[in-house]
Amino acid sequence: MSDQSNLQVPAPPTAPSRSDSDSSTHKLQNLPGYITPVFKGKEEQRAKVQAEVASKGFIPRELVANEVTWFYSQLGIDDTYFSSESVPVISDHIIALFGAKVLAYTKHDPTKLVIDLEKIDEDRAVFIHTSPPGQTSTQGPGATCESRIDALFLDNVKSDQPFRLETYRSQGSISVTASQQLRCYFVNKCKFPSPPPTFTRTDGKTDIRAVSDPVFLEKASENTLEVYQKILWNVESRYGPVMEVFEVEGSREKRLVIGYKRGGTSKFFSALSNLYHFYSLYSARKYVEQFSNGITIISLYLNPLPNVKDAPPIENSIHQIMKEASLLYCLPDNSFFTPGNGHAVQEATYAYCGWIFAQHFCNRLGTSYLALKNLLDESNPNHAEVLNDIKRRFREETFTREYIEQILQAHPELIRLLYVNFAMSQYPESESAQLMPTLSYQRLQTFQPLSDKDLYEKIRKTVSNKHELQVLEALLIFNKNVLRTNFYQPTKVALSFRLSPAFLPEVEYPQKPHGMFIVIGNEFRGFHLRFRDVARGGIRIVMSRNRENYSINQRMLFDENYGLAWTQTLKNKDIPEGGAKGTILPSLGASPRLCFEKYVDSILDLLIPGQSPGIKERLVDLYGKPELLFFGPDEGTADLMDWAATHARNRGAEWWKSFTTGKLLGGVPHDTYGMTSLSIRQYVLGLYKQLGLREKDITKVQTGGPDGDLGSNEILLSHDKTIAVIDGSGVLADPVGINREELVRLAKARKPVSHFDKSRLSKDGYLVKVEDQDVKLPSGETVLDGTDFRNSAHLRFKADLFVPCGGRPEAVNISNVAALIDAEGKPHYSYVAEGANLFFSQQARLHLEQRKVILFKDSSTNKGGVTSSSLEVLAGLALTTEEYLDLMIFKDGKPTEFYQSYVKDIQERIGENAAAEFYCIWKEHARLSGAKPRTIISDELSNTLNNLQAELESSDLFDDLPSRKGVLRRAIPKTLVDKVGLDELLRRLPEPYQKALFSSWVASRFIYKYGVHGSSVDFFHFARELASDRSVNR
Repeated sequence: MSDQSNLQVPAPPTAPSRSDSDSSTHKLQNLPGYITPVFKGKEEQRAKVQAEVASKGFIPRELVANEVTWFYSQLGIDDTYFSSESVPVISDHIIALFGAKVLAYTKHDPTKLVIDLEKIDEDRAVFIHTSPPGQTSTQGPGATCESRIDALFLDNVKSDQPFRLETYRSQGSISVTASQQLRCYFVNKCKFPSPPPTFTRTDGKTDIRAVSDPVFLEKASENTLEVYQKILWNVESRYGPVMEVFEVEGSREKRLVIGYKRGGTSKFFSALSNLYHFYSLYSARKYVEQFSNGITIISLYLNPLPNVKDAPPIENSIHQIMKEASLLYCLPDNSFFTPGNGHAVQEATYAYCGWIFAQHFCNRLGTSYLALKNLLDESNPNHAEVLNDIKRRFREETFTREYIEQILQAHPELIRLLYVNFAMSQYPESESAQLMPTLSYQRLQTFQPLSDKDLYEKIRKTVSNKHELQVLEALLIFNKNVLRTNFYQPTKVALSFRLSPAFLPEVEYPQKPHGMFIVIGNEFRGFHLRFRDVARGGIRIVMSRNRENYSINQRMLFDENYGLAWTQTLKNKDIPEGGAKGTILPSLGASPRLCFEKYVDSILDLLIPGQSPGIKERLVDLYGKPELLFFGPDEGTADLMDWAATHARNRGAEWWKSFTTGKLLGGVPHDTYGMTSLSIRQYVLGLYKQLGLREKDITKVQTGGPDGDLGSNEILLSHDKTIAVIDGSGVLADPVGINREELVRLAKARKPVSHFDKSRLSKDGYLVKVEDQDVKLPSGETVLDGTDFRNSAHLRFKADLFVPCGGRPEAVNISNVAALIDAEGKPHYSYVAEGANLFFSQQARLHLEQRKVILFKDSSTNKGGVTSSSLEVLAGLALTTEEYLDLMIFKDGKPTEFYQSYVKDIQERIGENAAAEFYCIWKEHARLSGAKPRTIISDELSNTLNNLQAELESSDLFDDLPSRKGVLRRAIPKTLVDKVGLDELLRRLPEPYQKALFSSWVASRFIYKYGVHGSSVDFFHFARELASDRSVNR
């Protein structure tokens, strides 16, 4: 199934009654859930099999009849096997079983009798092996059988013909002397009717018979169809898994039924076996059914193992299994939950989350690095390079993922104590108050919780070295900084934690974030950081080309997120929202869309108070205040903003309209209207004007190709002589200037440079694609590898202007910036307008400015997009749902008059802000006669603006109503004021947002007018005009 059909948007859930929660059990009559049709040809087949076995000669002729009869009548193998297998296959299985008996006899140990039979065809498979009930095998065929079935059949989500599974435990033992039972697995490819049968329901709901495999319909009882029908409807209306427990009348057997959207998890079927074995249960039979609407339903028939001491009653353990199955759904492939390590799923899941946390936050620099940092001068490029290299080595070599896991695996008792420490602050009180506490709650009561100090001492005295102490202490730090989590939420798709950022070491992260989220899923990990309460920023998906690249991305993920969020803070100086950023790192081969959906849904768990018992319940909230995040588009998420907004709406979020920006659903797409490029363009045009340059004479190099937002709009807006374009597909270069007409064609079609018509190149031009090898350039140089050539191409060209519109962070850093200076000490580029975020490291920028390069950094140039998104958020907050749908949604594919006018207001505001900041930086640089780099002036400008905005928010200037109205009349786009009215806008907009909007507008207009050194007298004169209708440097 495609990415788009994974986990569809649910309809708004209805709050269930208490009987729908996990605290109650539905009752079923003691009747078979599946009816296996009697195989009428069984006796005739048995005769043929007996003759076939006898003809092979392996089994003594006098024993053949007994072996065949035992196989057919005593083992208790389901008729499904006999009806589906051929005579030769059954004969081979009987002979194999006899051979295994002989081998066990020679070892004088009947427990050594091991059966391992399998047959895999394109459309079906059969697995039969010995299986002790209630145990997860760690060796032999049973150790890998179910995980192989997961990998080969059940997790194949791309096929429109998925596989269904039936598995049974034989009722009889293998032989008179051996008590082992057989486990049989029958896997068959579904054959959904085409076209599907038509069933009409008056309520419009899906009829299970219309989406079922015919074999399932033939075998399922009416009662099973009724149960599965309700599960299917619930899955369609929800995002995560649906779990129900059914009690069989007159029996201790319980049936656990789990439904979910296919592709929502993986390795889940095999993980469930480990789960119920942990609670001393065994399965008599299990089913995995697939439906043509993309839904999977698993049904487990569970029974208690007889004569097991200290095993909890199944009446208790079944509900604990259902709770922990929701954790397994999030993290089914968890190395901390394996047979023999003694961890319950909750402890194992906690250990996994702690493992991820420790990978990112074990303080790998420490006091030695700090001492060296204080000794060296970071403004010196050589010193900065040494520090950078040491920092990188500390991160790569001190604590690897494998080393951290070894430490955690070596201390299961400490992990258990750390989990209790975590649970004591995060376990919901409502559960402990129930008449029959859950097993997880009862388990917590068996441990004497230690104080933080005592637990630290216990860890210190137990571990054998400082590295072990550092890793385990990281989990204690994690516990103390979790303010909110969905860990104990009954249903979820990934684990999310709202953390206090207080633990971040200042030496590595000098600016303390306001809020921090970490999200951990089976296919990904992710972060979200914001530097103010009201903040917004894009969500970026960080893709990895290979395992080595994934390791690098994993190590740098949080640092990249932190750098992007802080850059966003510097960039957001003109708007009410502070800076924020989210990053998602999918595992190799994982669906980026699925990772994004799980990331968003898990964070929503922490933003929307739970109201549905057994589905979404209230969480422990140590933060104590409601939170609202604003997400925007970034790399890999531009086409996912509509899904996120719609999903927030369906989950009941009142703020869904402003939750995401850049969406088609009433949003203002940056690429369509060139919002980010308009800001960058103001710097380029300002440069030309100040230096008296003609654009058509300027040579330019750009990274980021015609297939991207910035790259395409830079091509469409400019009229220079572009000599090189570097993008994900390769390198396009022509020293006489790349054919502008062909570049524009690619930009309008949003195609990368690999689609360039090479006939349009001059004799010295060339196109090298990333997949090319051993390519000879017109100069005679040979390119051995296209990818390597592309990765360093921005360092080889020379031009007047360099505009990076794409690329990885710190593509130019202190280690390689020297490559941009030729042998005579002349820079390759005279001017740089940094369009892509963090393309240059700070040291690299300063190094280039020392060489007289005129460089404007990203936080100044690349702010058009954030301005557009901020005003999109404003529209979402200011308009009612009815107004929003009427004014911001396209009608018949065309924008409304209001929408067009509002977009024009946004574009004008972007131009005004960018031009104002450009001239402010230019004037300050000239005032100081070039003594201070523009990079530093830009940072000081951003910090001064942000600090002034914070001061204004805490002042009483906002309380002066005439000033407030005067400012907000100018700060809010005219189109919105004219439509809604200023007084109504003041009534609708949340006061914290109004304060932020007021303060950001006053701060930016004052600083842009008077500069970073504006005096108190200047501000006095400026403030006097706020209440007037005259423009204050609007």
